[in-house]
Amino acid sequence: MNDENIIETERLSKNFKGLWAVKDVDLKVRRGTIHALIGPNGAGKTTCFNLITKFLAPTKGVIRYKGEDITRLKPADIARMGLVRSFQISATFPHLTVLENIRIALQRKLGTSFHFWRSEQSLDALNDRVLQLLEDVGLGAYADLQAVELPYGRKRALEIATTLALDPEMLLLDEPMAGMGREDIGRISELIRRVAHNRTVLMVEHNLSVVADLSDIITVLARGEILAEGPYEEVSRNPLVIEAYMGSGDEVGVAHA
Repeated sequence: MNDENIIETERLSKNFKGLWAVKDVDLKVRRGTIHALIGPNGAGKTTCFNLITKFLAPTKGVIRYKGEDITRLKPADIARMGLVRSFQISATFPHLTVLENIRIALQRKLGTSFHFWRSEQSLDALNDRVLQLLEDVGLGAYADLQAVELPYGRKRALEIATTLALDPEMLLLDEPMAGMGREDIGRISELIRRVAHNRTVLMVEHNLSVVADLSDIITVLARGEILAEGPYEEVSRNPLVIEAYMGSGDEVGVAHA
């Protein structure tokens, strides 16, 4: 395995009752990059993402993380290795405050997640780190608000903060902009850019403006196979990519947003 790559897959494939949703995908994600996985509807990107994050078992193929074969490991195993999927492991507690949600995530990292009997003084010792994380994601003013009261975009920021509390080396984002308005998209895009400063990010995202703005490398899937790969300006002009998107009813093109 190339030391520059933090994730590599080899002939990664998934068959559902005779249908190859993902077929022979050789994906390489370089350390320190934001790498987007895109494609028209039905391209297999979500299945591929679920295979890499261990929420699905491959029919065949190999997945390596930092040179180690993780093909048969479970999501919790790879999370402990620093490979963390946001919006899955980081589900929030709606009726706890924003501060309490982050504190629980930090306890998980320390192995004391459900020790609610611990003294308030021992929990308060985590508060400095909690407040720093809240500032990092723009939630410093919301610390005492219940999570259920947060606007939608701020809830996504809280979910990212709880993921960051696990101190991941690689962050996997599953459609982080889904359901967001323009203002929230701008805010979360900037947040992703900041948290990627010393991490690797792999994301599945439908919003091509976001992909164009954030990504260093894009892998385009179609019918379960890699169709093209490279910077956005390159893949968005690839005739095969344009044809695949036109056939799906989606649109592709260099975004200016």
